[in-house]
Amino acid sequence: MPAKVWLLIIGMALNVTGSSFLWPINTIFMHEHLGKSLTIAGIVLLLNSGAGIIGNLTGGLLFDKLGGFRTIMLGVSISFTTSFLLIWFHDFWTYSILLVFMGFGMGIVFPSMYALAGTMWKEGGRKAFNRIYIAQNVGVALGAALGGLAASYSFTLSFISCSALSFLFFMIVLFGFKGIDEKESGSVQTVFSQKKRIHNKQAFFALLILCGGYLLAWIGYVQWQSTIASYTQDLGVTLKMYSLLWTVNGLFIVLGQPLVNVFLKKWLQSTTSQILVGYVIFIISFVIVGSAKDFSGFMIAMIVLTIGEMLVWPGVPSIAAELAPQGRAGFYQGIVNSTATGGRMLGPLFGGMIADLFNINILFQTIIGLMVLAFMLTIVYIRNRQSIRNTSPSQSASV
Repeated sequence: MPAKVWLLIIGMALNVTGSSFLWPINTIFMHEHLGKSLTIAGIVLLLNSGAGIIGNLTGGLLFDKLGGFRTIMLGVSISFTTSFLLIWFHDFWTYSILLVFMGFGMGIVFPSMYALAGTMWKEGGRKAFNRIYIAQNVGVALGAALGGLAASYSFTLSFISCSALSFLFFMIVLFGFKGIDEKESGSVQTVFSQKKRIHNKQAFFALLILCGGYLLAWIGYVQWQSTIASYTQDLGVTLKMYSLLWTVNGLFIVLGQPLVNVFLKKWLQSTTSQILVGYVIFIISFVIVGSAKDFSGFMIAMIVLTIGEMLVWPGVPSIAAELAPQGRAGFYQGIVNSTATGGRMLGPLFGGMIADLFNINILFQTIIGLMVLAFMLTIVYIRNRQSIRNTSPSQSASV
């Protein structure tokens, strides 16, 4: 593996570790420390995710025009500046505005990092992207653990740590990414950059059905980062213990992947059956968390949730790749990525409103209902997939 790819992996781990110092405590900080409702906290996180989408699109365009080095430098400069300002200014309005700009900066960075991984190690194929994915999860595990520990002493300490790691990433990019052959960088495709007309509407409609369930699953999953985070505080679970849940999540993904691969090869060879089982596991996890009254209950629910995550999250992009005709993979993957981001946008606001208007138990029941609906939408997709597979090659090529 090229040395530049190692730098990319280290940079990604530092970048995600820094951001992970904040995202598990955002809702807790706004709700418990600043005294805002869960609905208001959800709106702020929605704006943060929305800025991330704009950042993704901007990053893709800038990558094509400026190359990876300058695009990443711009994104990390914005992220570092906002995280540094958070140390000194974190009243509600300033915190919210800075969080939105941080989401925009982070959004610029990610598509360029993935694009560079592929262009700097072309012979590595999918290995380059898998290494980046693992680096992300290592960052999540470390950041969540250390972030909760820091916040248990002082939220300001979390802001300082986030800023310090962002600065380290800035230095790696500044001195380590120079000399990257940006001219070889491939184009980053988004849904909005695709201008070809969709002719095979059957395959495209099937993808939308599948992504409908994917969206609902993400709306439920993101409650762990928002409403459930606040709920654990109400039950006396400390920030240290809450952050440990995400540490287990990240480590389980990294260390448990080989076992999951063996299980899939032996029992769930079909990707659709893998997704269906994942949704059932999601349902079980929310049943468990709905009855959890102490840390052990949340830990069990998190472990179950993580198993479901390892089945569903890779499965949907895999099916999208199968559905995509030649030359349209970027378009189909763009839809999948936009769906996931949309779920992360809507989830905190959706959950916050239900928890504020009703109660947390109603929210858990609602999320279970959404997971059941996601399961049903996948069944609808399965019933239509045979006709999709029978689509003539000439039709598929024109999608």
